[in-house]
Order: sequence, then structure tokens, then C-alpha cells
Amino acid sequence: MLRSTPVVLGVLTVLLCASAVAGLALGPVRVPPGEVLHTVLGGERDGAYATIVWDVRLPRVLLGAVVGAGLALSGAVLQALVRNPLADPFLLGASSGASAGAVLVIVLGLGTGAAGTVALPIAAFAGSMAALVAVYAMARRGGTMTTGRLILAGVAIQYVLSAFTSLVLVLSAQAEHVRAIMFWTLGGLGGARWDELALPAAVLVVGAVLLITLARPLDLLLAGEEGARSLGLDPGRFRGGVFVLVSLIIGVLVAFSGAIGFVGLMVPHAARLVVGAGHRRLLPVTALGGAVFLLLADLLARTVAAPEEIPAGVVTALVGGPFFLWLLRRSSRTEGITG
Repeated sequence: MLRSTPVVLGVLTVLLCASAVAGLALGPVRVPPGEVLHTVLGGERDGAYATIVWDVRLPRVLLGAVVGAGLALSGAVLQALVRNPLADPFLLGASSGASAGAVLVIVLGLGTGAAGTVALPIAAFAGSMAALVAVYAMARRGGTMTTGRLILAGVAIQYVLSAFTSLVLVLSAQAEHVRAIMFWTLGGLGGARWDELALPAAVLVVGAVLLITLARPLDLLLAGEEGARSLGLDPGRFRGGVFVLVSLIIGVLVAFSGAIGFVGLMVPHAARLVVGAGHRRLLPVTALGGAVFLLLADLLARTVAAPEEIPAGVVTALVGGPFFLWLLRRSSRTEGITG
């Protein structure tokens, strides 16, 4: 049953605020919710609670909201671009490509300091774009694309990129490189810092605005390429431009969070059940839903085995893996796995 979009956005905003407060309050050291609100809203900077909230947890919560929103948004757009419900930044190799680009920069010694702030996002964008182009080229044969070829192409690219990352991990003799590579592989928000929030937040805001303005062309793609052409859209040129934009969003986000999978697969599907497939409604709901989902996943990662911390990417994979298998089984009822 479809719901009113303003109502859904209002509910998700409340859930986002509640998730953020929970993320600031819970952890190895618990901060009373009243202290959290007093610290954040009142600008309190003194005391142990204020240090935990401002210096440790608030950057992490903000990064989680930005990354979750961006990955979910990218997943919804990729599903429209390739007209396939199984598309996802992780499954199509975009996240793995971004991680491989970041790993290469780290090994070359360019991943720290001011140089790293620029080099990491650029390398991650290049890796993400290269992976998406490769998967799309492999999956599209004879002018058509099937679910089976898309998934197999994504798996193949992921294996290649994972092998590259593992090779670098084995050959690296520096412990700090090994730790950084493991971070990109598993994905997490533990490295969030205030001085690194501006770039991913800016890319998300600009990217979201641009994608929402492209809602109508995205809707036209759902009708098929011939239908889109008859309505004045050049599918090839449009798809290429949006692929670049989505790759930029994914690359920058992965550069600061590592490869966190399945957010872009699950959240758009849930949003479609609530507000329908029209992208003008779907994209804002998907972005807010992705932010809520990743904040909750990261909260679980920090608390379920406290004081030990599980990477958020592991939690999303544990939830998203069964969902993907269910979705793949449902899709295979109407389409052979090999196309």
C-alpha cells in the first residue's frame, strides 16, 4: 500500500534523529540521552561526556548518515540505469573498484596527509568508474542485458579486484598498509574525523540534487530504450553521464568508509514498496532510509560485542546476503540465470 511521500519523509526524519541520538548515546561508554541533547544542542564542550560525543561519536554518526544516504541513492539510480532490481554499488563492483583504487594510493604512500585527502577520492572514483564500465560492457550483449549476465559480470569483476587487493595485502611489508587495506575491504565508520566530513557531505548534497532533477529521465528509462527515445531521451548519452555521476558519489564515499555492501540493494526496494517507483518520490525517501539503515547497522556493530567492534560492512552483509538470495530466487522465476 503506497503512502503519502511527505508523511513517509517525516517519519524517516524522526527515525533518523532517534538513530543519531542512539548512536551518540550508546557504546562502550554510555552517555545518557539527556546529556547527549544538552551537549549537542547546548554546545557543551567541557567534560568527559562532551569529549566522547563531539570528538568520537558525532563525526561517526554524521559520516554514517552521509554514506548510507549516498549508497542507497546510488543503488536506486543504478537499478534504473540497467533496468535490473539486483543492481547495487557493491554487487556491480563499483565499491570494490573504489576500494582497489584507494588501496593502490595507500601502497604508493599517497594516502595520508593533505595529499591523501585529494588522492584517495580521485583514485576511488577512477576505480569505481572503471568497474562499472567493465561490468556494463560484459553484461550487455547483442543490445540486451539479462539478470544472469549482470550478476556474473559483477561477480567476475569483484573476484579480480579482490585478488588484486589480496595480492597487495600479501606483498605489503608495512603494518600500517595492512591495517588500512583491511579497513577498505571490510568497510566501517571508525575512522571518521571532523576534517574529512566536508567532501563526502558536499558530494552527497550536490549529487542528490542533480539526481532528483533527473527523476523524469530515470522514469523514462524504466519504459525501455525505444520508449525513451520516442519521448526525446538519448539513453546511451544519458546513461553514460549518470554513470559518471554515480561513480563519483560512490568513489568519494568509499574513500572515507571502505566498501559497505547491500545498502544500495535493500533500501531502494523497501522504499518502492512504500512510495512507488516514481523517482521524484523514491530518491528522497531512499536517501533518508539509507541514512537510518546504516546508522542502525553501525550502532549494532559497536554494541553487539562491546568493547570489541565489528565492521559495519560485516553487519550489512549479514543482513543483505539473505535478502539478495531471496531477490535472486524471485527474479530467476521469470528469467534464466544465464540469460
